[in-house]
Amino acid sequence: MRDTPEQLESYLAGVWRRGDTIETELVDPVHGTVLATASARGLDLKAALDHARRTGGAALRALSFAERAKLIGAVADTLIANRAKYEAIAVANSGNTKIDAAIDIDGGIGTLKYYARLGAPLGNAKFLLDEKPVRLAKAENFQAIHLLTPCHGVAVHINAFNFPSWGLWEKAAVSLLAGVPVFAKPASSTAMLTHAMVRDVIAAKVLPEGALNLLCGSAGDLLDHVTGEDVIAFTGSSGTAAQIRRHPNILSRGVLVNVEADSVNAALLAPDVAAAQPVFDAFVKEVSREMTVKAGQKCTAIRRIFVPAERTDAVAEALLARLKKTTLGDPRREDVRMGPLVTRSQQAAAFDGIGQLAKEAEILTGGATAPAIDGIDPNKSAFAAPTLMRVADASSTHAVHDIEVFGPVATIIPYKSEAEAFALVARGGGSLVASVYGEDRGFFVRAVGEIGPGHGRLLMVESAIADTQTGHGIVMPQCNHGGPGRAGNGEELGGLHGLRFYHQRLAVQGSTDLLAELQAKAFALH
Repeated sequence: MRDTPEQLESYLAGVWRRGDTIETELVDPVHGTVLATASARGLDLKAALDHARRTGGAALRALSFAERAKLIGAVADTLIANRAKYEAIAVANSGNTKIDAAIDIDGGIGTLKYYARLGAPLGNAKFLLDEKPVRLAKAENFQAIHLLTPCHGVAVHINAFNFPSWGLWEKAAVSLLAGVPVFAKPASSTAMLTHAMVRDVIAAKVLPEGALNLLCGSAGDLLDHVTGEDVIAFTGSSGTAAQIRRHPNILSRGVLVNVEADSVNAALLAPDVAAAQPVFDAFVKEVSREMTVKAGQKCTAIRRIFVPAERTDAVAEALLARLKKTTLGDPRREDVRMGPLVTRSQQAAAFDGIGQLAKEAEILTGGATAPAIDGIDPNKSAFAAPTLMRVADASSTHAVHDIEVFGPVATIIPYKSEAEAFALVARGGGSLVASVYGEDRGFFVRAVGEIGPGHGRLLMVESAIADTQTGHGIVMPQCNHGGPGRAGNGEELGGLHGLRFYHQRLAVQGSTDLLAELQAKAFALH
């Protein structure tokens, strides 16, 4: 890290550019020192978007899927070659432990590598064929096909503060494979890692000019200049998502917007699970891990813990025992297992949320005050202790289903019957993910039918996979990421399905000979 704050530049229209004055200070959440500054004031965002469309888009669309896949693989290789310095940035700017940093850094690299492999078999194709040809009239030589053709605009990616690497690359990997240039806008508070990675990729010259663009600082008038050919993928709060969707230019031009927003994700312990069973231990371990990894700052983290009423005490005792072993402190220390929240404003928001939940729930450990940590100044740092809460009467509780505390906070909620459990989970109003732990396959099947419509992903854990499953909070690029309702009604990743967002689904009607030529240039999805 530098002794003096670095001013993060934006990469726009093929040039590194510095904004006027200072908009944001990026701070070490352990010591409170300023690490860098960011500003986008005075930058010509209209010209930057035009350049990305004209130069980057044209260059990417001239390539086949397989050729774009090679570019994505080269991006991953560049990041791997520079990985050592990224960890130090994640620790300093985001307060990550080494494990937290690895989830973010390696998750981004791994997603790039996955889409590089996924794109290679698509070969020389430049379109995607969505369905087989269908006949439209008595004449057999007049038919129709549905093609997916790459958008001719820019993919504006507005990312959250908690995953400055993964959030960037999981969107960019899909967009680049689709042939649509990336215009990335990271959250300013943790933009150091995004900035370092993009700078390395640009320096390596592994992508065509205009294919990758970076805005460090506020969005300013960015949304004023998007067009109907562009798409926006946003990750963050539902409040900000609503502002984007209501923006006059977004509405008037019909810009396609994908949102991943708030989510009070659940973990459900099935009625058949006793405290002595291995799946019970797996449940407790996963909840504890989700509360403490990245200090609970994951959009997929478990917020609500549903357990049979008769198991409430056993679950609480087991969780308290595990959380007690979690060492808080400076993530630079090898013995520390949980670092701070990313900023003091996030700490204040977490404490406010805990206070609201505490009106209906009992605090078993932690709370809405900064923990005392040797060598750490609570007036400069952003720590919050793992906070486990418990609701006595699920029927009279509302806040726990409405308020997402973005930190190391989760609440135990008892249920008395299977029907009540499913109904309580559904009160989250739409979530990214829920986990179900048990051994009764019938219960799993019923859970899919009852709570599936309210989620983008369900993780079903029985003893046979308890030690091999990838985890509640880990987003795998093979699977859908998104959720209905308050979670944003969005979809990302999911293998080739993720490419759909960056394509126009087009019905082409014509002669069988013409359609055959088009099909020869397409990769069939089915």
